[in-house]
Amino acid sequence: MNALLDAGLAPWLRAIDPGPIPAWWQERRRRALESLQTRPLPHSKEESWRYTSLNALLDQGFTAPVQPFTPPPAELDALLIPGLDTHRLVLVNGCFAPELSSSTPLPEAVRIGGLSNWLADDPDLLEDWLGTAIDGKAAFFTLLNEATLADGLAIWVGRGLVIEQPLEVIHICSGQAEPPVAQPRLLVHLEAGAQTTLIERYVGLGKTPTCTNAVIEVSLARDAVLRHERIQTESNQAFHLSGLYLVQDPGSRYQGIQIGLGGRWARTELNVRLQGPHAECLLSGLYVAGDGQLLDYHLDIEHRAPACRSLEHFKGILSGRGRAVFDGRVLVARAAQKSDATMTNRNLMLSEEAEVDAKPQLEINADDVQCSHGTTVGQIEPELLFYLRARGIEARLARRILCLGFASEIIDQIADESLRGHLNSVIGQRLG
Repeated sequence: MNALLDAGLAPWLRAIDPGPIPAWWQERRRRALESLQTRPLPHSKEESWRYTSLNALLDQGFTAPVQPFTPPPAELDALLIPGLDTHRLVLVNGCFAPELSSSTPLPEAVRIGGLSNWLADDPDLLEDWLGTAIDGKAAFFTLLNEATLADGLAIWVGRGLVIEQPLEVIHICSGQAEPPVAQPRLLVHLEAGAQTTLIERYVGLGKTPTCTNAVIEVSLARDAVLRHERIQTESNQAFHLSGLYLVQDPGSRYQGIQIGLGGRWARTELNVRLQGPHAECLLSGLYVAGDGQLLDYHLDIEHRAPACRSLEHFKGILSGRGRAVFDGRVLVARAAQKSDATMTNRNLMLSEEAEVDAKPQLEINADDVQCSHGTTVGQIEPELLFYLRARGIEARLARRILCLGFASEIIDQIADESLRGHLNSVIGQRLG
C-alpha cells in the first residue's frame, strides 16, 4: 500500500459507496487490493511501458469523484450527435445514470442496468459473469478499477436476438473544484446467435483536468456477432486509460473500431482471446495526435483454437510534437492450426517533431498458419500535394484533404452516417 500512497494513487482507492454489497463483491475488491500491494507501478523497464511514462499522470493529483452529480441538461445536449438514433445509456464518473439515459422499449431477452441494480435482481448471475473475460490477465490499472468497483453498466442480449438500433454508451467524466478520476466498468455479453451494434463514447465536461480508468469486458457466445465502435474525444486536458477484455466462442464475430482524437495522455489496451474454432476478430483504429498529446495503443491477440482469423489495421496522423505508440502482439498457440492473422500499422507524419514508436509482433507456435505483420511511417507525398495545389487549392486545405483521405479507410467503417460526419468534422478541426 505504501507504494500506492507514495505514488499519489491513494485517492483512486476511495471508492464511491454503492450501499450494501454481498460478500463475494467485497472479496473481489480485497483480492484486487492485495494484488496491487505486491505489484510495482508500471515503469519504463517493462516492455509494454517502454515508451510511455506515468509521470504526467501521477503529477496531476487526481481525486475520487463525488457522487451524485448530474450535468445540466444543456451540457448533456451538447454532447449528443445530431441524427444519431440509438438506445442511449449514460454513465457519469463511472456510475450509471438512468435519468440521463433514453431508449425505446427493448425485448425482454435484453437486460440492461447498473451493476449495483443487478445485485438486487440477479446477484448469482453477476458473480459468475464479472471478471471472467479478464482470466488472470488483469493489468495494474485494471486492478485499481476492480479494487474500487462500485457501479457500472451491464448489457445482456439473449439467444438469437438481433437488435437493429445501436446501443450507445456515453461515458462522461466531469469534475467540480478538483480534478476527478472516474473508474467505469462495462460488461457486455451476447448469447448464442445474438447480434447488435455498440457505440461507446468517452467525453468530458468542464475545464478541470479529468482522468478515466475504464474496464470493458465483452464475451461472445457461439455465432454471436458484435460491432463495437469506441470513440475517445475527451478534452486535451484529460487523461485516459481503458482496458478491453474480449473472449470469443466458436463461430463468433467481433468488429471493433477504435478512434482516438482527444486526451493529453491516453492509453488503450485491447486483450482478445479467440477460444473457439472459426472465431473472427477484426480490429481497426485511427489515432490523431497533435501538440502535447500522447496516444498509446497496446494489442494482445491470442489464437487458442484452430481456424480462427484476426485482422488488426491501425493508422495514425501526427502533427506538431504529437506522440503515438502502437504495440501489437499476436500469439498463435500450438493447438491453433490454420490460423489467419494480419497486423498492419501505418503512420502519417505532418511534422519533423512528431514521434511514433511502433512494434508489431508475431509469436507463432503452430506450423499450418497464414500470418503477417508490418508498419510504415511516412509523410504526405509531394506529388499528391502538387496535384491539388495545381488545381487552385490552398496549401493548408490541400493537406487537410489528403489527411482526411488517409483517415477515411478507418472512418468509412463507421456504420452510421451521422457519426461518420461528426468524426470527420472533429478530425478536420484537430488538423486545423
